[in-house]
Amino acid sequence: MKQRWQDTLFDVCNIGFLTLLMIVTLYPFLHVLAFSLNDAVDSMRGGLTVWPRKFTFANYGVIFRYDALIDASVMSVLRTAAGTLSSVLCTAMLAYSLTKKELLGFKFFNSFFILTMFLYGGLIPTFILFKTIHLYNTFWVYIIPGLISAFNMILLRTNFKTIPDALIESAYIDGANDLYVFFRIILPLSTPILATIGLFVAVGQWNSWQDTLFFTVNDKLQTLQYVLMKILNQTEAGAMINQMKASLARRGMVKVTPDAVKMAITMVATVPILCVYPFIQKYFVKGMLIGSVKG
Repeated sequence: MKQRWQDTLFDVCNIGFLTLLMIVTLYPFLHVLAFSLNDAVDSMRGGLTVWPRKFTFANYGVIFRYDALIDASVMSVLRTAAGTLSSVLCTAMLAYSLTKKELLGFKFFNSFFILTMFLYGGLIPTFILFKTIHLYNTFWVYIIPGLISAFNMILLRTNFKTIPDALIESAYIDGANDLYVFFRIILPLSTPILATIGLFVAVGQWNSWQDTLFFTVNDKLQTLQYVLMKILNQTEAGAMINQMKASLARRGMVKVTPDAVKMAITMVATVPILCVYPFIQKYFVKGMLIGSVKG
């Protein structure tokens, strides 16, 4: 069948728009990558685009000799893994409970959790609360406050309601209890939404630094983003770079600039969480109920 010129024009415009969108999206990332891999002194000349003129790993060498960065990276991985798994599990259990209208106090709990989306006690009351319940300056301050998300709960509950009652009732008839139904039926059929919410939570945990700033004083609890924030602030004032130059000059290392350090650390902080996306993407296109119920 011969394609109409209107369809051809639409395809050309569509491809052109998507190509332009891809370039606009990728260019900042590629520019930062090129800057971080380019010689620091050469980068000061400007004119750098998406390919380094003088390729070097010297900027990354400076970063990975900063001891706190490695420990902070480990802490970020731990809080991201533990925080994501616990948050998704607890939020999913709450969402499944609130699909049961026969639950005692259903209306109260439903309204209570939705209300938390609009009300916040403030920083100082939160600080006092964490001190009182002994969360302050502990690893659990990263995990427990984020166990439940009202917004994610609503998404999960809406998804759970789309699962046919016949499937759940048949499991009850066969002797299954609520835990069996939740872990063996509800969760497997909800993999796409769980993966999506898990990705949201993981990105939030990985990028978080304010809780480290406000609720911890132990250097061992510092996260990668918090260390990145400190280095960026210090390099702006020049104090961090001067300190690095003084200590690294004795080792015969190359000179660095504040901008080179910023770009390199930005890549170190961004690439790990970016690598998660390809593994999650496949769940977005899966059908949740294909073949689960036959009418």
